Order: sequence, then structure tokens, then C-alpha cells
Amino acid sequence: MAAHPDDPHGFHRRGVLFVLSSPSGAGKSTIARKLLAADDDLDMSVSYTTRTIRPGEVDGVDYHFTDTDTFKAMVEDREFLEWAHVFDQRYGTPKAPVDAMLRSGRDVLFDIDWQGAQQLFQLMGGDVVRVFILPPSMKILHERLTNRGTDSAEVIDRRMARANAEVSHWDGYDYVLVNDDVEECFDCVHTILKAERLKRSRQTGLIGFIRGLNK
Repeated sequence: MAAHPDDPHGFHRRGVLFVLSSPSGAGKSTIARKLLAADDDLDMSVSYTTRTIRPGEVDGVDYHFTDTDTFKAMVEDREFLEWAHVFDQRYGTPKAPVDAMLRSGRDVLFDIDWQGAQQLFQLMGGDVVRVFILPPSMKILHERLTNRGTDSAEVIDRRMARANAEVSHWDGYDYVLVNDDVEECFDCVHTILKAERLKRSRQTGLIGFIRGLNK
């Protein structure tokens, strides 16, 4: 992995696999977009999904949209780092693009649920940093889902039921934040990412630098 061009000491650094999870409507996707816009060293992992493309979405940017048979074949061929079945649809993170980003010295952002976060952590261990974003209350979450105007009342009820289940897995994350204010929550998430990059365990060139100091 190449040293960061702005590092005057030529340190090498292992990439961070940065996971954002939250119940639908808690602000995860908004914060992910802000993070990508603010940080030049971060790339998004684009998942595959079998769900229908929504207005305004772009294939290959928001998701790779595919059919169920193709998705199942990819699972059989072990092409996913993680995958899950959510609301009768399938979502999965492809291995090859993530490996390519890490080899190029980039950090990778994942917008995945608790199941995906758990699978990714089991596979990649200490390179994974997991952040869970909570809504201020379930009432406010319901209002946000309703105000989006994209789902029927039945779908919103299913999302709320799933939200309660997802929140119960908060203790499987390294950091837990409440999204009272999207700007403040974003600042906290970005601070976590920058701090995790500086962890001693990620500075693979640090030992050589220390030895040079002691000569």
C-alpha cells in the first residue's frame, strides 16, 4: 500500500473499512453522502441489490441493480463479502472492488445493516470500524419515514418493526450516535474516521520510522 502523499514521513497505513448502520430514516444515507463529499480519501462500496431502481437513483452509483438469479449465482461463487435478505430483497457487498480500493490505499465506506456489519467484522476483523446511528425517538423516526412520501403505510409499519429489531443490536458497534442534528452527527462521524486512521495499529510504517529515530 502506498504512503499517503501528504505524509511528510512516508508512513504507510492500512485502509479503514468504515461501516455506517442505522434504521431506515435515521439519516445514515445523508451522512454517508456528506462524508464522501468532505473526504477525498474515502470511496463508497456500492452494493448489489435485487430491488427495483427508484426515481433519481443511478445504476452503478447508488446500487448495482440485478435480478435474483444473478444475485444467487454471485452468492454461490462467493463474490460477496457480506449479503442479507431485507424486505423480500437481497443486498450484497462485492469483494473485488473493495479489495481494489484497499490495495490503492483508499478507505472504504459501507452503508449496510447490522447483519452485514457482523459478517464483515468476522471476515476482516480489526480493519472494520462500526458506527451505529440512532434516531432521537421512534416517534420522530416514524415522522421522517412518513414525510419522505416514498412508502405506503404498510411498508412504513414494516420498516418500524425492523427498526426496533435493528436497534437491539446497538451493542455490536464500536460507536453509537444519536442523530438529533444531521450536521453535528456528521461532524462526529468524520471525527471518528479521522481518529481511526491515526491508530497506532494502522500505521504500518511506524516501526521503521522509530528505528530511524534511534540510529
